[in-house]
Amino acid sequence: MLKLTNIAVSYGMISALKDVSITVGQGEIVALIGANGAGKSTTLMSISGVTDLVAGTISYRERVISGLPPHIIVSQGISQVPEGRRIFPRMTVLENLEMGAFLGNGKDLQIDLDRVFGLFPVLAERRRQLGGTLSGGEQQMLAIARALMSRPALLLLDEPSLGLAPIIVSRIFKIIEEINQQGMTVLLVEQNAKAALRLAHRGYVMETGRIVLEGRAVDLESDPAIKKAYLGE
Repeated sequence: MLKLTNIAVSYGMISALKDVSITVGQGEIVALIGANGAGKSTTLMSISGVTDLVAGTISYRERVISGLPPHIIVSQGISQVPEGRRIFPRMTVLENLEMGAFLGNGKDLQIDLDRVFGLFPVLAERRRQLGGTLSGGEQQMLAIARALMSRPALLLLDEPSLGLAPIIVSRIFKIIEEINQQGMTVLLVEQNAKAALRLAHRGYVMETGRIVLEGRAVDLESDPAIKKAYLGE
């Protein structure tokens, strides 16, 4: 479904990504793990068209999308949940979700709302509440629900567990697993490597802008070097 081929990104004179190649098959959950500053978020921003490439290509369903503006990439079926949620704090939960559906014609809005409220019942209860007054976990749920409102085939998740209590992280990851079982393909960037690898089918390890290891998630989880560097074992 998604293929990054030798992509490179620079911020001025600083090289952020170097020769990065990643594939994501339809129906997979693929985890991208690594230390803070390794280039994981830049990778997602590149896929979404927010960050320009200096080399390489990104293809989605065998069509090159690198160079396209972000709104066109969303219309193709890719939606991103950014790091730090980035909801609209002065809009209600309902208004945030409506913003996620901005590409639609409005006819199926209620169907999509019913779907995300089914996944996140707490959002239905708080639909008239301002986004900025929600708890951190509720804001993360809202960010994911807003992304789902565009009906993506590929969901990009950037650090969904960041700053959340373990019980909330568990709930969020169960929801990710559920939407994957419903057919959603997921590329997951996560510093919580243990949780990410237990959820994912395959994984990539990134260090200083490069992919240094890839494989089945179960194999990466049992790799002694990965255990020492990322799993705290």
